[in-house]
Amino acid sequence: MSRRHEVTDEQWDAIKDQLPGKEGDPGVTAKNNRVFVDAVFFVAKTGIPWRDLPERFGHWHNVFQRFNRWCKKGVFTRIFEVLRDPDLEVLMLDSTVIRAHQHSAGQKNSTPEQEQLGRSRGGVSTKIHVAVDGLGKPTKIFLSPGQDHDVTKAPDLIRDSQADKVIADKAYDSDPLIAQIEAQGATPVIPSRENRKEPRDHDRQEYKKRNVVERFINTLKQCRRVATRYEKTARNFLGFVLFASTLVVLS
Repeated sequence: MSRRHEVTDEQWDAIKDQLPGKEGDPGVTAKNNRVFVDAVFFVAKTGIPWRDLPERFGHWHNVFQRFNRWCKKGVFTRIFEVLRDPDLEVLMLDSTVIRAHQHSAGQKNSTPEQEQLGRSRGGVSTKIHVAVDGLGKPTKIFLSPGQDHDVTKAPDLIRDSQADKVIADKAYDSDPLIAQIEAQGATPVIPSRENRKEPRDHDRQEYKKRNVVERFINTLKQCRRVATRYEKTARNFLGFVLFASTLVVLS
């Protein structure tokens, strides 16, 4: 039985075979993969600094270095992509701005743009762009600097999608995006911007389903390490976002 802020037995059973260092893998067999995953969950959920990690998880620096290595190797990306099982009927798009803590700035040998940091109305921030299916399970996630428009990552979010309908708010009312959606054989359910000269019709009843993607974002932000960005690298912040998203997939 798991403790508070640790993965459940069901979640562990789903991800354990996707982790590096398991018996039979080349190289050194990892020790206590589950303890490490629990440590990442604890930091993600509570938002504590790595230095304040409880001793039962091991020395905080060793845990951080292991997390950093997994992010560099794309482990959290691979787990997310393997476990997602999208419902192909509906795809919903949205984004959210994440305020960046002052500790997230100053990564050596990189620019703020490279680390997906920008200035939005709330200050230095990163934007999370997401696509979820009709069940509220995430299918794709990207980062961008906080000032980027919602529609900037939309082409990547819907690329290769086999959904019958794509639902998004009026921020996604873009002629190129509408054309891409229709070229993929889907119906856009996107309200027209107020300044559009010839407003398009959209299914208002279907549009009501958009709250599903908003609920996913609210769930994601229950992880405090996602709700505020502390990571200096976009790579490590995305690691936390994908880890939290994987737990939503498994919920």
